[in-house]
Amino acid sequence: MKIHFDKLYKDDRKDELLGIGVPFPKGELSKKDFERLAVLDSGSIIPSQFKVTSTWDDGSIRFVYARFLGSLPGNAAKDFVLVTTSSFIDSSNAFADQIDNNLVTKTQSTISFSNGIINFRVSDFQSNIFEGLSVDGHVFEKKQFVGPNLKLDGCTLPPIFELWNVVENGPIFTILEATGHFDDRDKNLSGEGIKFTLRLSLTSDKPWIDVAIKIINCTQETIEPDQLVFEIRNLGKEKVTPRTTVGISNYKTAFDSSDDGAFVSQLITAEKLEKEANEHFAEVIYGTFLADVSDFGDGYGVCATVFQAQQNFPKAISAGSDGIKIYLLPNKHEVAEVSKASPVRFESGMAREQRFLLHFHESGEDLYELNNRSIIYQMPDTGYVDPEVFEEAGVFPDIFLPSDKQIDDVEIALIDKADSHARCYGMLCWGDAPDPGYTAQGRGGGDLVWTNNEYDYPHAMYQMYARSGIRRMLDYANVACWHWMDVDICHYNTDPLFVNGQWEHQRRHTGGSEDGKGSKGIMACSHEWVEGLIDHYHFTGDERAMEAALGIGENVLALLDTPEYQKPGEISARETGWALRSLTALFVETHDKKWLGKADWIVGQFEQWNDRYGNWLSPYTDNTTIRVGFMISVAVGSLMRYYRVFSSERVRKLIMKAIDDIVDNCRTPHGLFYYKELPSLSRNGNNTLLLESMAIAYELTGEDRYLDYGIKTFRKQIVSSSGAIGNKKIVEDTVMVGTGPTKNFAQSFLPLTLFYVKAVQANKLLQ
Repeated sequence: MKIHFDKLYKDDRKDELLGIGVPFPKGELSKKDFERLAVLDSGSIIPSQFKVTSTWDDGSIRFVYARFLGSLPGNAAKDFVLVTTSSFIDSSNAFADQIDNNLVTKTQSTISFSNGIINFRVSDFQSNIFEGLSVDGHVFEKKQFVGPNLKLDGCTLPPIFELWNVVENGPIFTILEATGHFDDRDKNLSGEGIKFTLRLSLTSDKPWIDVAIKIINCTQETIEPDQLVFEIRNLGKEKVTPRTTVGISNYKTAFDSSDDGAFVSQLITAEKLEKEANEHFAEVIYGTFLADVSDFGDGYGVCATVFQAQQNFPKAISAGSDGIKIYLLPNKHEVAEVSKASPVRFESGMAREQRFLLHFHESGEDLYELNNRSIIYQMPDTGYVDPEVFEEAGVFPDIFLPSDKQIDDVEIALIDKADSHARCYGMLCWGDAPDPGYTAQGRGGGDLVWTNNEYDYPHAMYQMYARSGIRRMLDYANVACWHWMDVDICHYNTDPLFVNGQWEHQRRHTGGSEDGKGSKGIMACSHEWVEGLIDHYHFTGDERAMEAALGIGENVLALLDTPEYQKPGEISARETGWALRSLTALFVETHDKKWLGKADWIVGQFEQWNDRYGNWLSPYTDNTTIRVGFMISVAVGSLMRYYRVFSSERVRKLIMKAIDDIVDNCRTPHGLFYYKELPSLSRNGNNTLLLESMAIAYELTGEDRYLDYGIKTFRKQIVSSSGAIGNKKIVEDTVMVGTGPTKNFAQSFLPLTLFYVKAVQANKLLQ
């Protein structure tokens, strides 16, 4: 299997940490074969480690996440090869070029780590990250690393690192994680206080540590932190005058540097972003943001780079003779003096992770090299496999076409639709976008209404990436998932029906509160998705995405047990339709039959609902029941996912009866589907979900007429237009660029692509 890397940086990268998720067809890769996986560079094995992220129901492997140390040429593309044949394997050659294995030693309360350059120890129930750390024999004392300290209402809350665990460990890559809380003994916060997780990710033979700190508001109130800061202090063990530097880039990096150890700093505010021109797709890169002190008194310095600092503003950094400060949240009072943006407000149950890289280096390291690593940290090399690999593996629906069958105008339109969404900068907003329609309707009471990944935007993007290999599609999906796992999921609530669930689209992401006493948001089965999170696990190897998907699934099960869902026909098709989609996906992924009980129950409800009204009608006014074509199509699409796993003539008939009812009753005389079945609502519909129903009918019957019913809607919707560029404006705590919610692509991608593929196969579309 070829793994391709496009041309990116002008300099060679030696033994760069690379990663990719790859799928396998059912029955092709056994667990025994998995042990023989290797990555080849020009026929030679290079250091690698693999983990299984999914299996088929027969036990064969469905997805593997591969990490490897690959050397990439400057200004050129490169291919590696993933092999599964044992004849290639020579264990004596597996770690060429003297690569040192990562070594982890765990006792009851400590973990020791060495990667050949960095050595440290961490311990449970301590207030310092490291008990001791050395780099190439240069010793840093534990008191040099301070925080991250959270300041709230003028009171500093230091961290307590409670329990350290090894999340992932292999010869080339290791993740250690601490769970803990901020010490609030002087404030006596409500609920369970403010918790955090802190992750350290390390690569063998590399002098840097990727640090990720996630704040989790487990109080019953809204909190507005004064600041969140991490320090590396210079204790002056030797009398040296370090070079101090801060750097920020948009195109070229602008440095503020002093050879005399003078204090230098940078601050990112909403106004800075509003006034700064930037032409990048910001999910891929905006720029970099670094601080460096060249010498901490032992001939070794530290450069700290904040990941996606501009995108996650406000941010600040400083460097001086006393060390480095990384403000993941700058002092809100100082920011308020120069910015009109709202302060960062953590609603009850909300979390958010921020990352930075600590790059240890010799005191004479050139700024170019430090900046080079900082930029690579912002935009790492990313490989991809051919779309045929995904098609043959059968892990996604029928969304693939050979290149000679593709229609350029349709492919261009799909790409434009993927690019056409607002970018919303801000620590709690990055990765989401508001819905202008919902906002204009007043659903947020005058505030922005955030989509909260409605219709599963990441799932659409991961499929788009799989069929196109376009790098930014992967970045779009990843950024959205990072936001989803933190902000869009309820991490704490006194009501168990909210915990681990996904918030419905609403103001302040979670519903907010006027009195600061907890979120007032809505949790509903019709707005809880899991497929994109499962994809994220496959494409990144981050197990937290799978944990989040399982948590959402548990929440769906709990909601389905409430009285609201017990009467067929009393709720709309999409309520239980989306639930069926999530439960089916979780069963496919885990093979755990606990997800099937409610899935089968929902199918039975659909049958009872049909029997009650003669078709899938929804109560609307007090005295009407109407057809809502796009909601019926949600149910059809979900039933089809269930049908593909459990083929059943009973389910097939139920699907086709619903589709035929749409065809007979939900079309205008001009060949379009209408919105809803009332004289006041029967306007031309623009919802593409009905195209998915037509594609499904064609798949089940082979009858061209179903494609004919959808052809005008398809042609109307597949127009190329881009909303990627637009005016910037500061609203609440975000800087918005462009227009359009992410849900537009989330809703339309699969229906358009499924219909497109079927129509090409049936010769209904011409080049």
